[in-house]
Amino acid sequence: MLVRHCVEESNVDENLVITDPTKVRHVVILAGRIESMSGLIDPVSHLNLDYPDHKVTTCVIAERFEIKAKVKFGDQGLVFARVDRSTLGHYGSVDYTQRLFEMIEAVKKSGVSSKTREKEKIQ
Repeated sequence: MLVRHCVEESNVDENLVITDPTKVRHVVILAGRIESMSGLIDPVSHLNLDYPDHKVTTCVIAERFEIKAKVKFGDQGLVFARVDRSTLGHYGSVDYTQRLFEMIEAVKKSGVSSKTREKEKIQ
């Protein structure tokens, strides 16, 4: 199981450069397919020259953003597209701890986890 930054094939040009880097997601890859995925990345934390800790530089290419969609493989393994440095910006410093806390609180408030959704599908 791999967690990767991922981009849809339709958002990649012929030189394997990402056309719109705001349309990137985190995905879990299992057996060459998307097992689960997040919403779109936050440019403030992922495309920020002032916050290098989690900057997106490369992304696995998927056929499309759907569960069970195939990811691209080449002779050397996964195929990656790159984010052109010119699309990165200066968004200022990021308080990662505070953002993580806010995300956890939002998930708690929603009251829905992936395990809850799986149980609902079974019933």
